Amino acid sequence: MRPVATELKTLGGRADAAEAICELLVPGSKRVGSVVYLDALVTGMPAEVQGAVLAAIDALAPAAAGGAEALAEHERTPEFGLLRALAVEAYYSDFVAPGKYGPGAWAEIDFNSPLATRLSKDWSYLGIA
Repeated sequence: MRPVATELKTLGGRADAAEAICELLVPGSKRVGSVVYLDALVTGMPAEVQGAVLAAIDALAPAAAGGAEALAEHERTPEFGLLRALAVEAYYSDFVAPGKYGPGAWAEIDFNSPLATRLSKDWSYLGIA
């Protein structure tokens, strides 16, 4: 079992850029701390996949700094697709990072089926308390 923590392990100096990209792609990501989920997910990836994610952040960071329209110019790139998929997973998994406040995505989109409302979310498999 991996140690449980909330400090970022892999994104390092890219955390702010990753957070900005996630927020532009999936509004609400910053509020729920999707960057914590993203970091934990990337930490568990093979080195070459980690490298691809980090390179994607580096490639899109300047555009993200320019806002949604600047980032949209990259929508057909592999980097955009990769980070969009990860941002969607981080947010719509209903993750809310320790110390952040909800509601999570499921409440926002009114996803309240009987099965979903009974789920007890456990993020420890990602090493997140």
